[in-house]
Amino acid sequence: MKTIAVIGAGQAGAALVAKLRALGFDGELILIGEEPVPPYQRPPLSKAYLLGDMALERLFLRPESFYADQNISLRLNTQVQSIDPAQREIILDGARIRYDALALTTGSTPRHLPPEIGGALPGVHVVRGLADVDAMAPEFQPGRRVVIIGGGYIGLEAAAVAAKKGLDVTVLEMAPRILNRVACAQTSDAIRALHAAHGVRILEATGLARINGTDRVEGVTLSDGTQLDADFVIAGIGILPATALAEAAGLALENGIRTDAQGRTSDPHIWAAGDCASFPWQGGRLRLESVQNAIDQAELVAENMLGAGKTYAPVPWFWSDQYDLKLQIAGLNTGFDRVITREAEARSHWYFKGDQFLAVDALGDPRAFMVAKRLLEQGRSVDPEALADPALDLKLLLKA
Repeated sequence: MKTIAVIGAGQAGAALVAKLRALGFDGELILIGEEPVPPYQRPPLSKAYLLGDMALERLFLRPESFYADQNISLRLNTQVQSIDPAQREIILDGARIRYDALALTTGSTPRHLPPEIGGALPGVHVVRGLADVDAMAPEFQPGRRVVIIGGGYIGLEAAAVAAKKGLDVTVLEMAPRILNRVACAQTSDAIRALHAAHGVRILEATGLARINGTDRVEGVTLSDGTQLDADFVIAGIGILPATALAEAAGLALENGIRTDAQGRTSDPHIWAAGDCASFPWQGGRLRLESVQNAIDQAELVAENMLGAGKTYAPVPWFWSDQYDLKLQIAGLNTGFDRVITREAEARSHWYFKGDQFLAVDALGDPRAFMVAKRLLEQGRSVDPEALADPALDLKLLLKA
């Protein structure tokens, strides 16, 4: 009987094993995860779960009984020591698992602030897994002071939750503006104004010199010498692909685990999907950090592990919840040279490179998001000037 093993019990790993069974794979199927709980959604962790609006069980992608019902061996709280590609074995603490095919869905790990500037002090938190959020949740008490390092989506989502819970919130962003790497200035301006309206202080072009405290966080010193009091600190400074197992096994890396267009790594018996994997895209390589990519890529890898031979060609999409605003993004804005702002029922920013439509940021505008996503899926562009007319019915663009 053929054995397929999957290392990494997150969104991608859960999607991959479920798809294998749905496609009729009836061999031994093993899903290995480091955490003590079944695969769960990560996006609500820093929002609804942290706010107390979502119970733990509602985070689970599927009931734990699903894995037993589907004859999936779910091995939780399990640390993989290494992979032996020559023997096709996974080495655990005191055990070995032989596989015929292996998928790595190891995800990503948060960047941590350096210990030499106080990054290891109690009261310094990151937002990644359930344990991280459970550890920081007691800190969110009205009137307490939090300094958030990093003005990307994770940092800003944490800031929104803290503000809603009545904390005194300061966000530090070293770049000239928040969302500098991922969004245009117009989107940054809108999100900055939203946070200001909720009492959040955002300090841009401002670096962190160190975190102050003896037994735990007491404050921070900025790069210009300014000192701020703080009861705790959240570091939202990005994530790194979790590639240690792959690297030790000798697999090729390139901004993550390097795969071909079908999801196969440099070892023909090992595949990869999700945050940890980089794949060919438009003449280069791409690694995506999103729920959509984790599911779509994992399901395609499942098909290809069974011989489908399909190429992964995604239209990326993302979202971020900030207070009551849902920011929805379709496409990738890399290389844009023009932004068209559309203000109709709500606001959206449309990215172009010349006349080529690249992406949209839809701020509370689901219609703009859906139309843009459909246009990108169809490989079509749109007249930039027509977009600026608020009287234009966007659905007409799909009929053109």
